[in-house]
Amino acid sequence: VFLSVLFLQAIILVHWLLTVWGCMNYIFPASYAWGNFSVLAVGIWAIVQRDSLDAIIMFLTGLLLTVLTDIIHISVFYPPNNYLTDEKRFSIGMAIFSLLLKPASCYLAYRMYRERGGE
Repeated sequence: VFLSVLFLQAIILVHWLLTVWGCMNYIFPASYAWGNFSVLAVGIWAIVQRDSLDAIIMFLTGLLLTVLTDIIHISVFYPPNNYLTDEKRFSIGMAIFSLLLKPASCYLAYRMYRERGGE
């Protein structure tokens, strides 16, 4: 149980950092930040209430939904090549890296859901 809480804390920390870096240059609209940070807040709730199935299933559902919304944000708001600066490339790269890590985070959240007694 302690190891799963440690994994959950690591997931929250890594995605928080990547989301902060992804929001640095205002490439994406506010909905990108609101969506990702609100899911991370639910993840903190899942850390605090270790026996709550609701918290972990809402965190898992939020992660799955942000996979979809991140794909939409990145594809719609990706700037043309002549407007790409190094800072914008970095922010977009961090958003893409966060998106690529989310399936692994979903898997770990699902394992925690099963450990807490989920079906």
